[in-house]
Amino acid sequence: MIVFVRFNSSHGFPVEVNSDTSILQLKEVVAKRQGVPTDQLRVIFAGKELWNDLTVQNCDLEQQSIIHIVQRPEKKDQETNPPGGDKARNTLGASSREPMSLTRVDLSSSVLPADSVGLAVILDTESRNDSAAVRSPGSTTYNSFYVYCKMPCQRVQPGKLRVQCGTCKQATLTLAQGPSCWEDVLFPNRMSGECQSPGCPGTSAEFFFKCGAHPTSDQDTSVALNLITTNSRSITCITCTDIRSPVLVFPCNHRHVICLDCFHLYCVTRLNDRQFVHDPELGYSLPCVAGCPNSLIKELHHFRILGEEQYNRYQQYGAEECVLQMGGVLCPHPGCGAGLLPEQGQKKVTCEAVSSLGCGFVFCRDCKEAYHEGECGAVCEASGAGIQAYRIDERAAEQARWEEATKETIKKTTKPCPRCSVPVEKNGGCMHMKCPQPQCRLEWCWTCGCEWNRTCMGDHWFDV
Repeated sequence: MIVFVRFNSSHGFPVEVNSDTSILQLKEVVAKRQGVPTDQLRVIFAGKELWNDLTVQNCDLEQQSIIHIVQRPEKKDQETNPPGGDKARNTLGASSREPMSLTRVDLSSSVLPADSVGLAVILDTESRNDSAAVRSPGSTTYNSFYVYCKMPCQRVQPGKLRVQCGTCKQATLTLAQGPSCWEDVLFPNRMSGECQSPGCPGTSAEFFFKCGAHPTSDQDTSVALNLITTNSRSITCITCTDIRSPVLVFPCNHRHVICLDCFHLYCVTRLNDRQFVHDPELGYSLPCVAGCPNSLIKELHHFRILGEEQYNRYQQYGAEECVLQMGGVLCPHPGCGAGLLPEQGQKKVTCEAVSSLGCGFVFCRDCKEAYHEGECGAVCEASGAGIQAYRIDERAAEQARWEEATKETIKKTTKPCPRCSVPVEKNGGCMHMKCPQPQCRLEWCWTCGCEWNRTCMGDHWFDV
């Protein structure tokens, strides 16, 4: 396979590697080409520095991936990297629970606090183990992110999370710690790191997404669909009751799950009946299919699943609904439909032809017929506008709750920190626990729940 190497943020050049090629071997190839010592090179990919003993396959490097290699200044190298330093850091990196790549981070643990740090390790045992192991060819890959790829795929695809320096816009920034929730990725200035580009003082991280279905260039970015995720918990779809993957998890309290085929049908049905909801802040959106309150979809690119033709209709209806909400009217003449904002109480409305818009039709604001004097002969009343045409079975809604299994798992496998109550998982080892919250860091005993002391050390340090 071919990867593109950018040395000190210069133009990239291709390097041929195998899945078992180590990062050290990659450094040696680049060092020979650039005429620099191998031990002065640092390999940066997706916000991480890749250690020498890792292989291409361990790091989620795929065909035509772009990696950055920077040269560490010689003086700094001599001061901060004593003999054996790289080896020590490699050992630390290999034993760390943090994923080797941003492509393996799971941000879907919505029951955790939005500002949690390091807590994404609690419920992602499957993805964590998978990221540490070498995946065999043809094995199923856990997709943490999904995006809408407008070109060339024109569909929902697995995505790749990438990060760049907010100052120099190069992907040479190494994160101080990985993101633990969607807010860390979607909101600016939440995460920081250190830019490794020579002379760049940048510390702020900027995240972006790429389509994972095909090789991409620097300009190819895609919109993250944060409600779509791999169905790792085998939750049934609220509509068809099948277990499908991926699925969309609605932002309601019950976190109802719907498969993408049923979500497409739901969108089309509500669009045909013009039952989308116009929100002044969000725009033209839909709530949970079960009618849960406060569940409107905020990222409107999820409706790209409608397809190009239907999505254009969705945009048209959204614009029309905006005009109506502002107190305007739509021209009733066939083939026109222009949005008009006549004066309040004005009965005679003219669809003025300005800049190729408008047809010149003069109509009555009340009955939408050609303008006339006197009372309207007939008034067309819209009926059934508030009826939801898409029906959901109550039993299916009960089974399609994304968080129920999660809450039960948290209850069984974690205990709250005695000081800050953050759920903490014990994954083997002794009873000596340390809260992962940076603001807390309390050391406590898993058995008795007290702050760690000599009595705990003597009585049940290694209790089973």
